Amino acid sequence: MTATPAAAFRATVTAAGYLLDVPVIGAAEAAARVLTRWQDGAVLRELPDGRWLFTLAAAVEVRADRAPGLPVERAESGALVAVGTDRREMRAGRLAFIAAGLTITHDISELPELDPSGWLDPTGVALHRPRPVGGAAEPVAEPVEEAVPQRPQPDLRPAAGIRPSSARARRLTGDAPAGARRRSFVRPGPGTLAAKVGPAAYWLALVLTLGAMLMAAASFVGIVADRSFRPGGFLIVLAVGLAAARRRVGATETTAAAGAASPAAPAPGRPRSARRPRLGGLLARLAMRTPAARLVRGRHARYLHELTRAFEQRRWEDALRDAVPVAGAKPAGGKSWLSLGLPRRYTGELRATPKAAGAGGASPLSGPTVHEHLAGLYRHAAEALEREGRVDEAAFVLADLLNAPAEAVAVLIRNGRTAQAAELAEGRDLAADLVVRLWWRAGEREHAVRIAHRRGAFATAVERLTATYPQAARELRAAWAAHCREAGDRLGTVEAAWPDEALRPTIAADLRDAVALGGPARGRALPYLLALGAGEATRALALAVLDGDGDPRATGRSALAAALADLPAADPAADRELATAAARAVVRDGGFGGVHARKAESALAERLLKRADPLAAADLARPRQPARPAGAAPAYTAAEWPGTLPVLDAALLGSGALLVACGQAGVRLLTADGRTKARWDVPADHLVLADHGGSALLVAGYGRVREIARLDLVTRAARPWTTLRVRQIAPSFDGRHLITEDEDGIAVLDTLAPRPTVVWRELGDGQRLVGRIARTAGSCAAVVVSALPDGSPLTELWRWDLPGWELRSRLRLDEATTAPDVSVALASEGLLTAHVQEHPDRTTLVRTDESAGPATEMTVAGLAPYGPTVDGDHWALTVPLADGTGALVHLGAAPAAEPTATAVFPHADPPYAGLRGHAGAVTHWHRSGRVLATSADGATLLANLRVTAE
Repeated sequence: MTATPAAAFRATVTAAGYLLDVPVIGAAEAAARVLTRWQDGAVLRELPDGRWLFTLAAAVEVRADRAPGLPVERAESGALVAVGTDRREMRAGRLAFIAAGLTITHDISELPELDPSGWLDPTGVALHRPRPVGGAAEPVAEPVEEAVPQRPQPDLRPAAGIRPSSARARRLTGDAPAGARRRSFVRPGPGTLAAKVGPAAYWLALVLTLGAMLMAAASFVGIVADRSFRPGGFLIVLAVGLAAARRRVGATETTAAAGAASPAAPAPGRPRSARRPRLGGLLARLAMRTPAARLVRGRHARYLHELTRAFEQRRWEDALRDAVPVAGAKPAGGKSWLSLGLPRRYTGELRATPKAAGAGGASPLSGPTVHEHLAGLYRHAAEALEREGRVDEAAFVLADLLNAPAEAVAVLIRNGRTAQAAELAEGRDLAADLVVRLWWRAGEREHAVRIAHRRGAFATAVERLTATYPQAARELRAAWAAHCREAGDRLGTVEAAWPDEALRPTIAADLRDAVALGGPARGRALPYLLALGAGEATRALALAVLDGDGDPRATGRSALAAALADLPAADPAADRELATAAARAVVRDGGFGGVHARKAESALAERLLKRADPLAAADLARPRQPARPAGAAPAYTAAEWPGTLPVLDAALLGSGALLVACGQAGVRLLTADGRTKARWDVPADHLVLADHGGSALLVAGYGRVREIARLDLVTRAARPWTTLRVRQIAPSFDGRHLITEDEDGIAVLDTLAPRPTVVWRELGDGQRLVGRIARTAGSCAAVVVSALPDGSPLTELWRWDLPGWELRSRLRLDEATTAPDVSVALASEGLLTAHVQEHPDRTTLVRTDESAGPATEMTVAGLAPYGPTVDGDHWALTVPLADGTGALVHLGAAPAAEPTATAVFPHADPPYAGLRGHAGAVTHWHRSGRVLATSADGATLLANLRVTAE
């Protein structure tokens, strides 16, 4: 009896694969069925009509009516035949099935393959490194790669063809290497005078010199009345004897010093400066009060005469070889000393060092007249050399003799030496935008971008290039946008590319990501989309934000209204509707959220009213900022009882959501009322937030090392980055450069590099940090302890401007008030120190800053068991409640002298609350699972919740 076709589809078959009707069931359903039954060695192919052929590696038994698709059997010939299809006369490598009553065949090898791995979305999947079971093995820190940029040291002397000094110049100047000149009379070393003439003779000469100095000083002040004694003559005789002994050993010393680096020689990249003599030049001053002064002045006058004649006769070779700089840095300590030696140079090649050489001692002929004379000679020489086409010599005169590197760079640019000008500009630490522009024009694009990254010089460099090299400016602007995109700064990318209309189509994805972030980022991104002609959905979203409720800053309503005032929509009708809604929102909120000055807010409101509906604008009142209630600072109370999860770090994001680190329980993104929006199974006890709010680093500590993962808050994808062995990590970063402290001081790491790479360092030479690093987007501060020459410690508050790391101030501190447990540095406003007074129980908070006025003090009731907590310029001081049932937190921000708010954490045990300032809000948390967030001024409560496990 022959089976019917219907029976064939209810029978159990040996399926070698399945034929999926994708046009009917849809690609998503078909993909789910494929992934559910995937085998190693399986193959997926696509038919011309859209069906998929899913071939299994091993055949399976399945009922045809319950299969994920039409089962395909393998015929004896090797062909694949669908159930219900005649398998006669089918060749190997063919596929046959029935469709619309017809038998369709295909050559399987000609069907294109599909790759199911592209369907997998790893978002939210955390990767973990296997660890030994039951062991407390510490993660191994990855080696940190050093990539600190070395400043170029342009050597202009060989480029100018200038040979070593002439014999006459060496004879006049007594030119010797730094190692030979820097001789110590206290601890003689090999090759010095003491080693040549013997220790006894050396110490005898030293005693006679000191005795003569004392006798001369006594004679000058009248202690020695015997006028027959001539200490000056004795000094001359002794000096001549010592000079003769020195000359006998000078040749050997010069040869040795020229052939090898002296321990006293300056390190590469550091300015060469003359060493201040012992006794501050007292010997020289005494000698100038003897008849020897005439000899000294005559020697200096001869040198000046010979040098002047060489320049006037245009004997450039001799003149440039024998010339000495007339300008330089001030001597160390700001005080000069008298030197009897002629102005000398270091042996070897003169080069434009990264910093101008330090000044040496003052010559007996030093003065405005001599310096003006030499400066005039050098400047006329530079002009003459440039006219003669000797560009390298002209640049050498300006950069090394006149210490005018900017003028030397201008000479090189005028004569087409762009690469050399860029090298000199970077080496002499000229303006960052100039350095970036020159390297870009020289074709060193990658080097220019690295400098712009580190010093934040993209904007000014693009501006300088736009007028003269518009194509180069566009390329640099595109590199700027790419840099911001890599760092996760979506709005930074938009603002970088927007001025160039040709680059605007490239930022559409960045704008969508910024809208997805919510909050102020969404408010700032929507007007750009509307200006690009976005559709009805974008307009409706903007209107919903403007007409909504909630805090105007947290919802992004104020940011949207301010951005619409500056950026009209492309559609005039939509622009009028949006401007009207924005004007109403501004009146309702009493301004633009307080982020602009009063005059600026008035101007923004006027621009909105001009584009709004005239009838609606006529009826609207002018916005008035609500007055803050007078009296005591606002007081808040955190949740009464602890949460069920520990909170080790927390931050209120610009979208109004809370990012919370719960230690080994992972990281959670919560709404303001405590509901979980997202969670990541990534251990973290510390958050490092990007200034732009688009990304964060999740840090988990394991003993002395820290495992770090990177979290993208737009895509919500977390991926491991590295394991570091560092002492501390700054609480925020710019999205790319992370500030850390290691064994050598401050190290700045590139977080976008595949492995930890140090791109900048600060401190060194025995300097060390005390306490925490304070950082904001534009400033960084820390307490630094250095060693003075006598070995005693010097404690200072250092402050840098970011991102270029320009050191702006060094405030000397009292060592007794800088203990890490009672004092902390503010990023831009000095040092906070807590002083406890036990009778009565009070704590005084003292702020020391760079102003000349007295320190600011604030006293609160209660004994603070710990010092203040700081994040950037926000601070908090916690004292126990009088009844011992919790903690009272006084909140403030520099430069305010009084607290801006107070918060009570009931039933809170030490250690007390943490602090985080980000996106115009301040977040406070206690490890018991409670989080409280306020606006930056403390006037508005933004969140107050318990963190619980769901």
